[in-house]
Amino acid sequence: MKGLSKDSASWHEVEAEAAGQRVDNYLTKWLKGVPKSHIYRILRSGEVRINSRRVGPDYRMQEGDRLRLPPLRTARRPLATVPPPASRLKADVIHEDDFLLVIDKPAGVAVHGGSGISRGVIEQLRLERPECRFLELVHRLDRDTSGVLLLAKRRAALTALHRQLREGQVQKHYVVLVKGDWRDGKRSVRLPLHKYVLASGERRVSVGRDGMPAHTVFRLQRNWSGYSLLEAELKTGRTHQIRVHLAHLGYPIAGDDKYGDFKLNKQLVREGLKRMFLHACKVVISHPQSGAMLALEAPLPLDLKAFLAALDAGES
Repeated sequence: MKGLSKDSASWHEVEAEAAGQRVDNYLTKWLKGVPKSHIYRILRSGEVRINSRRVGPDYRMQEGDRLRLPPLRTARRPLATVPPPASRLKADVIHEDDFLLVIDKPAGVAVHGGSGISRGVIEQLRLERPECRFLELVHRLDRDTSGVLLLAKRRAALTALHRQLREGQVQKHYVVLVKGDWRDGKRSVRLPLHKYVLASGERRVSVGRDGMPAHTVFRLQRNWSGYSLLEAELKTGRTHQIRVHLAHLGYPIAGDDKYGDFKLNKQLVREGLKRMFLHACKVVISHPQSGAMLALEAPLPLDLKAFLAALDAGES
């Protein structure tokens, strides 16, 4: 959005990337420093006009709409600059075109800010790529999970990929190391998951009859003494789904600090595994513009490879 003056109304033409977005969400994003209560006040009072007409906060904008804003006092947004190399996100780009940005997210980095985290993947990438007028997360990964993360560079791409996710057309595969001797070559797990909140305010998930349907398919890759390497394929995308399914079955993920074996985790740190062994290794989608199938893969990170090598050495 063009800079706003405190002395006169400003006009802005809605770009294609914003088509379909609610006007209140659009204004909240662009009018940094303006309280939401004030944004809703100027909408209710009719000071915001689209195509010279009053609109409510739920109005869905269209490409080419003429948006009028009243005089507002707000700090000017500084010109975005690329941060110095030391502060850049250490993520490899797996795929990029005019519609998609796919990265190999490092472990230990949240996908978005909040809950004491000032800057996540999405905020950092917006800083590093000021030329991108639109950049949004397609899905999420837990902070300690590494691997394939999809971002949309156009609203149409975001809408198309969200539809694929809702309709179960996206294939999501993970590599996971668990405690225990897993024997089934393939196991299909259907256990409903229920969200709840601890007294501290932290979210948790458990298996419960009143929960949402959740389906994971596990395939055995390899066994060691006391450990098993699995591939997990998500058929649904519930919060902490793989972690809770495995913990409920008695095979907690190595290094999982929420649902894992905490005594074992302390031992694993001493042995070189300093985070949860969960990696999003492959995502298969239909390209939102061309329809071509894309298999997007991220190799196992060096720290996880090193731990598996240590397990091999311990059994040689």
